[in-house]
Amino acid sequence: MPEFSTLPNGLRVVVEPMPSVASLAISWLVPVGDAGDHDTRLGEAAMLSELLMRGAGDLDSRGYSDALDRLGVQRSVRNGSRSMRISATMLGDRLDEALPLLVDLVRRPRLPADALEPARRLCLQSLESLDDEPQRLAMIRLGSRHRPPPFDRTGYGTEAGLEAIEIDHLRERWRREAVPSDGVLAVAGRIETPAFMDRLAALLEGWEGDSRQIGTSGERQGGILHIDRETSQVHLGVALDAPPQRDPEAMDWAIASRILGGHSSSRLFVELRERRGLCYSVGSSASLGRDRGMLTIYAGSTPDRIGESHRLVLEGLADLARGVEEVEFRRAAAGFRRALLVQSERTSTRAAQLASDVDHLGRPRGLDEIAAEAAAVDLDRLQAFLAKTFTSAWIARRSEVHLGPRTPQSAAATEGAVGSSGA
Repeated sequence: MPEFSTLPNGLRVVVEPMPSVASLAISWLVPVGDAGDHDTRLGEAAMLSELLMRGAGDLDSRGYSDALDRLGVQRSVRNGSRSMRISATMLGDRLDEALPLLVDLVRRPRLPADALEPARRLCLQSLESLDDEPQRLAMIRLGSRHRPPPFDRTGYGTEAGLEAIEIDHLRERWRREAVPSDGVLAVAGRIETPAFMDRLAALLEGWEGDSRQIGTSGERQGGILHIDRETSQVHLGVALDAPPQRDPEAMDWAIASRILGGHSSSRLFVELRERRGLCYSVGSSASLGRDRGMLTIYAGSTPDRIGESHRLVLEGLADLARGVEEVEFRRAAAGFRRALLVQSERTSTRAAQLASDVDHLGRPRGLDEIAAEAAAVDLDRLQAFLAKTFTSAWIARRSEVHLGPRTPQSAAATEGAVGSSGA
């Protein structure tokens, strides 16, 4: 079971010992995210994620990297909407040496001025590379269209925003917002909790600060966007409203998404790919966060088949309200249990889940609790949930992105949609 506490400075710490493994993983959420980027410097969080590992404490970039390499620490930094996620995986007996290095990364990053331009170039390259990844671009634009500002930001920034960023902006942003309050430090694996907590308290002594609270600043765009590209494929993304993770029906959403398009025996996969050969790729996922959630569907088709693919996606959503068969329900429930089993064996996955639970729910969940939540969803409960939720009014509030050539079929798929536009 996870052990959860809040330090006097406001940092929430969750530890789950896993005696059967030799490794240990850390997932640290620092409250510096894309939603907090300055309006004229979109891309600050992306730049910080590139610069953060380039030295900390008394070590420059090379010295810091070598120190972690000697300990066998695999690490990454990823910017998100609300937080920066710092991840590290190592053997459990290396934690005592690695922890001061990771704490320095948060408390004393060097953010060297001579690394600013290389980091800027990398961020600009990542932004430009989206043109070569049409599926990813379509889904990023879909999320931007469906979420309200400032949570509609892509995580890549803009060319103008990235060009406007100076090192002093980044250093001040980190100093002001990389604080313990609203942060989460999750650890899973081979660990002795009391010794770890004592060591952590000593390393964090004197670190204080309240986080910046960010709320929505307007309405989402919504509607349907067509991005005209001369490609041989059309990428369709559909987004629909879902609740935050704390919603009592969060598990119903997870299972419904699996039935709709979450695996190779799901409805959309079987109907669009296997039976009709309309799509080379199709699927759905439910992402439930701290304040809101989203059900997303992706389908990759061809210009002459996108109209039918689009129609069947919407029909598939509506059909769920009419109920599911017992075999579908059992298959989805079994797949969820398998996913839990994988999580129980991978320290990195478990640490990330614990951190997200604390961020979204305010507390961690044990795997037994998650399993019990899934077991509480029986077929009758799911049928009632689908009938009241997957309504025509809910479907009508969707957002869509179509990326590919404009054809009669693609025009038919977007015809009459409120908020349609080209790009």
